[in-house]
Amino acid sequence: MNRPSHTSTIDADVRELRAADHLLLELAAELGPPEGLFGCTHLVRGERPRVVLSFTTPTEDTARLLSAKGYEVTTGAPDEVGRAVVYPGSTQLTGTLTIAELLARSAIGRVVVLGAPGQPPPSQQVVTRDHVRPQWQDGELVLTLQPAVGGVLVPFEVPNPTPCCADH
Repeated sequence: MNRPSHTSTIDADVRELRAADHLLLELAAELGPPEGLFGCTHLVRGERPRVVLSFTTPTEDTARLLSAKGYEVTTGAPDEVGRAVVYPGSTQLTGTLTIAELLARSAIGRVVVLGAPGQPPPSQQVVTRDHVRPQWQDGELVLTLQPAVGGVLVPFEVPNPTPCCADH
């Protein structure tokens, strides 16, 4: 799938991925999801580590709307490997789906399974946990899956990860 042509980056000084997801989903809902909207998170390292957001749409309207809301908006994406939170079909990836259904319902172009060569069969079941976060790789959205109990696959990224050192 070809990516739309207008990308804007928003740096809201967010430090945690979950907070960035929440803000991205909130902004996408306020914008009213234009057809072809991609909303991604990007990790920024260096002196000021943070998570920035990018929105890619077929028109420049999103950048104007975000600027009008008071966000600092720059043109372009911070990198080519954004983690997609909002993308065509993302809201339809709930419950248990086959690989074929997952690919047909969304902008995800391919899946990979950790530790497995090649592609899984189209009939392989995926328990989405209602949290499907593919990543851009070479201009294609790729979802990383892992085997789970019962012979199913699940997205590698879990919806509510345990914070590091939570029990200390």
